[in-house]
Amino acid sequence: MGIRNPHSWMWAEACELLEQAQRLQRQFFRFGHAVEARPRWEPPVDIVAYGSDVQVMIALPGVAPEHVHIRIDEGVLSLTAIRPLPMSRDATAVHRLEIPYGRFERRIALPAGAYRLLEQGCANGCLILRLTLT
Repeated sequence: MGIRNPHSWMWAEACELLEQAQRLQRQFFRFGHAVEARPRWEPPVDIVAYGSDVQVMIALPGVAPEHVHIRIDEGVLSLTAIRPLPMSRDATAVHRLEIPYGRFERRIALPAGAYRLLEQGCANGCLILRLTLT
């Protein structure tokens, strides 16, 4: 049994793990499949309270805010929409697709209380919602 160079061995292991991660990502975000009825991804959110108001920031690159369906029901904020593919049919090659696309749904439990939507805006690829206690 030969002696291995630890640096080379660690580098090879790291490259193998990265390749496995890329294979898993391609498996979950398959290119070219029709939009299904069930959600394909969930956008990340930040929730911050300011007294009786709550600000919810949802990362939605490439999604127009007016296309997002927003519902508040029994202390749960629900968001649904579709992020279309970011290219036209004329694209000759796809070099990388890392931002998820397709139908998404995000259900967020709000802090205790009954809320209503006060304000909705968009900044830097994020949908920003301001909710207040009713």
